[in-house]
Amino acid sequence: MIQIARLPFLPASLPAARLLALPAAVALGLTAATLVAQMEGERGVPPIASSGDFEVGDIRVDVQADSAEAARTAGWRQAQRLAWRKLSASMRGGAIGLSDSQIDQIVSGIEVEQEQIGPNRYIATLRVLFDRARAGQILGVRGSAMRSPPLLVIPILREGGSSTVFETINEWQKAWARYRTGDSAIDYVRTSGTGQDALLLNAGQIGRRGRLWWRNILDQYGAADVIFPIARLERQWPGGPVIGSFAARYGPDNELLGSFSLRANNEAAIPKMLDEAIARINGIYSQALLDGRLRPDPSLVIEEPVSASEIDLGNVTDLPVETSDVPVISAPGVASYSIQFDTPDVNSVSAGEAQLRSIPGVKSAATSSLALGGVSVMQVSFDGTADALKAALQAKGYQVSGSGTTLRVTRRSGGSPAGGQ
Repeated sequence: MIQIARLPFLPASLPAARLLALPAAVALGLTAATLVAQMEGERGVPPIASSGDFEVGDIRVDVQADSAEAARTAGWRQAQRLAWRKLSASMRGGAIGLSDSQIDQIVSGIEVEQEQIGPNRYIATLRVLFDRARAGQILGVRGSAMRSPPLLVIPILREGGSSTVFETINEWQKAWARYRTGDSAIDYVRTSGTGQDALLLNAGQIGRRGRLWWRNILDQYGAADVIFPIARLERQWPGGPVIGSFAARYGPDNELLGSFSLRANNEAAIPKMLDEAIARINGIYSQALLDGRLRPDPSLVIEEPVSASEIDLGNVTDLPVETSDVPVISAPGVASYSIQFDTPDVNSVSAGEAQLRSIPGVKSAATSSLALGGVSVMQVSFDGTADALKAALQAKGYQVSGSGTTLRVTRRSGGSPAGGQ
């Protein structure tokens, strides 16, 4: 609630000095009221999608039944079966047969992308989510994947000549709240936008360079650095197309990592356009992480070394030593590598694994993080160095980027697509 500062009754004998002091007092009162107004009210959307569930989208169903409710129930069951068949075929090279009751146990949710409901017919495009722990046990998928340091997200929306973040609830903020970050290589720190968020995380911060300020802010939110995903919406005419210009910026120095444009046919199509934009922005940040461009600014982290005298080890000779009768077998020269590769469809997953297994020296290759229509991660055991693996991948027709044990592979233009790429 905005507090209104009221002027007191002014007697005629009030001294001039006190009259001059009144504007300052009124200004202080209005400033306090403005701060209260900025921090109160409904402003934020809590992040609602942070799980790492397996996600299979673009499932189309067309079902008829005796009633609308029965048709919808049958359509959802059919979507679950189709999505599981698609997911299991991509992960295992062949569909794994499960009953409807068994599939019910591993489905964590169904999202409606588009639906039409009639008296006895149901037509829809659905997205099915499978619980990673339960489905992963059946599929034999491990949950390891490359992950960035925690990055604070400040989503900036520019439209109508103004820039907003959490001052008002907007579609860009909603899109980031519903985005599923579990399968992303980026550890996004998303805030709810309530309380002090509207004051501390506003559009003006994109021009702030002071490291001391950012150290304090990032420490409050448990982040190592900051990113600025920016959306600019331009409406061609009322009710007409909307052009969205998007940019992925990063760090206190406001570095541009990538930009692109999308088009929505009307206002109703804006949420879908924003969801697509976030997926592409995530790809830009993930690629920058792989290329080494997205790395925490060392000036934002102050590490104080701990001297040996401050560490009390006690009498270490009295500590019990655990032993095991099971010998530890190691394979000299065999190392584990994370290979990121494009998986636009089901066949691309098994085909990509087959390509890697055919390389001499590769002991095993299995997808550990699946993203149909995006970039998946494969864990590869290779008997050799990273340079040797790079050379072998390049001999197979791949373009290889990255360093260390994390590599990104894409097919060279003009070559036959691996795995349907």
